[in-house]
Amino acid sequence: MNRAIAAAVILAALACCAFASCALASSTFASSATADRADARGDRPPNIILFLVDDLGQQDVSVPMLAESSALNRRYRTPNLERLAARGVRFSNAYAAAPVCTPSRTAILTGQSPARTGITYWTLQRDTDQTSRHPRLDPPKWTVNGAQPSDANLPALLRARGYRTIHAGKAHFGANGTDGADPLRLGFDINIGGHAAGAPGSFLGTDHFKDAARKARASAATAPATSAAIPPADAAPSVWDVPGLAAWHGRDIWLDDALAREASAAVATAVSEGRPFYLSFCPYGVHAPIMADARFAADYPDLDPIERAYATMVAAVDEALGQLVAQCERSGVLDSTVIVFTSDNGGLSAHARGAAPDGATAHTHNAPLRSGKGSAYEGGLRVPLVVAGAGVARREAPVDVPVVGTDLYPTVLALAGATMPAGHACDGVDLAPMLRAASIGTDPGAAPAERTILFHQPHRWGPVGPGIEPFTAIRRGDWKLVFFHDPLVQEPASTRGRLQLFEVACDPGETRDRAADAPERLHAMLAAMKAAVAEQGARMSVERATGRPVELPELGNR
Repeated sequence: MNRAIAAAVILAALACCAFASCALASSTFASSATADRADARGDRPPNIILFLVDDLGQQDVSVPMLAESSALNRRYRTPNLERLAARGVRFSNAYAAAPVCTPSRTAILTGQSPARTGITYWTLQRDTDQTSRHPRLDPPKWTVNGAQPSDANLPALLRARGYRTIHAGKAHFGANGTDGADPLRLGFDINIGGHAAGAPGSFLGTDHFKDAARKARASAATAPATSAAIPPADAAPSVWDVPGLAAWHGRDIWLDDALAREASAAVATAVSEGRPFYLSFCPYGVHAPIMADARFAADYPDLDPIERAYATMVAAVDEALGQLVAQCERSGVLDSTVIVFTSDNGGLSAHARGAAPDGATAHTHNAPLRSGKGSAYEGGLRVPLVVAGAGVARREAPVDVPVVGTDLYPTVLALAGATMPAGHACDGVDLAPMLRAASIGTDPGAAPAERTILFHQPHRWGPVGPGIEPFTAIRRGDWKLVFFHDPLVQEPASTRGRLQLFEVACDPGETRDRAADAPERLHAMLAAMKAAVAEQGARMSVERATGRPVELPELGNR
C-alpha cells in the first residue's frame, strides 16, 4: 500500500480545516443540527464504547497489529478482541499521545496534544511534580494538576448531545485534591471506580482492592509467622485504594471483572431509558502491581511466574471486553454500538516484568518494537487499536496510516453528531470517514500535505532504559525523528548526537538510525518538528546549570 496516498485520503475529509488547530466542527458526519433532525426521523446516533486499557503494548494481544504475527501475539489469548477485529478495522501504526498515562488520557479527553495542554507527565497529588530527578535537566513549568472541568471535555460535549456518559475504571485525569480527580466533574454522569491514582491498591476483591491488604498478604506469604499481624482490609487507607466498589469487598472477584459487571448494569439502564450511551471503560489492568488472575493461570503453564501473572491480566482485560459485548447483545444494541479498543501507552518493560520471549528481563517485552513504557521509541508509543461496530467497514488487512490517541476526540464527536466548541484548538484528525470507507481510495489530488504527529515528554521517568529520557519526537509519513534533550549520550551506540532518524514504516524496531545517510530527510523532519513545537507551544527541558531551556539543534552544528 502506498502510505502517502493512504494518508492523503484520510486527511482529505479535513480539507476544510488546518491541522494545527483542526477545528473539526464540520466533520463528515452530521452537525448537531443535522443530528437533531435525524433524531426527529427516528435515527439515533450510535452508542460508543471507548475501551482504554492501561499499559497494554501493541504486541500484548493475539490479534496481530502488524502485517505478520509476532511471538508475543502467539503467546497471549484474547479471543474477544479477535472477534471484535474480525468485525472491523485494526491499525498497525496507532500511537498513544504519550508514553505514560495522564498525558495520553487527557489528550483523548481534550483533543489536544500534551505539548498544547502542558500536561506532559503523570499526576498524583495536587501541585506536586512527579518527575524523577535527572542529573542535568529539570522539567519546564507544566500543568502538574492535569485536566480540569471544561465544557470542551469530550464527555461534557456528548452529555450536551443527549448521551448518558459513563466512566468505569482507571481515570487518572487530574491530581488528587483537585476537581480533575473526579470524573463526575469532567462531564460524566456516572463514575465507577475512577479517581486520581493511576494504579490499584490490589486487583482482588478479597483485599477490598486496597494497598495495605495486598502488601500484608504478600508479606504473610513469604513469612507465615507474621500472618497474625495482617491488618484488616480497610486499615491504612492509601491513595492507591480503588473507591466506590464496597459491594464487592470481601468477594472472590477480580477488579476488572467487578468493573465490567458494574458498567454492564449502567449500560442496561441507559438502554432502558432510551438514551444513547458513551462508556469510557478503562481497566486497571495491565498496570502494576502485576498479580495473577486465578481464572486464567492454567492457560499459561510454560511462562515464568511473573509473565504468567501478566498474561492472566491480559486475559482478564479481554474477558471484560467480552462482558460488555455480551451486554450490548442482551440489550439489543450491539449493531448500533461502536467499540474502540486501544491502550494509553506502550507496554511496561523496563522493570517489574519476567522473561520476554528472547529470555531477557527488560526492554524487549514489546518486540519487535524497541523498548517500552516511558520511552521515545516505538515500544513506548505504539498501541493496539481496533474499531468495530455501527457504520464501521470490515477490513482483512491492518490499516497502516499513522493515527494517534488525540484523533479519538474528533472521531467520537463526529460519530455522535456533536460539534466542537468554537475556538477550541484540536490536534486530532477525524477518522470517521476512513472507518466508514470499504477501502482506502487512490486519489491524492485533494489532500493537504503530510501530517506531523508530535510527541513531547520533557521529563525523566523513573526506570532507566533505551529512549527513557526527556525527548521530543515526531512521526511524519513513513519517518520518525527523535530529539533527546540531554546533551550527553545515554547509549554508546548513539555517536552522532542527540537526533535520531528512523524509517519506521519498514523498520518498526528502530534498528537503523538514518540521521547520517539521509541528510535531506533529516533536514525536512527537523523543520517539521520545529514548526510543530512552535505551533503547539511545547515547553522544553531546562538545563539546571544555566536555567535555560534546551533548544532544538541546528544541523550546521552537528
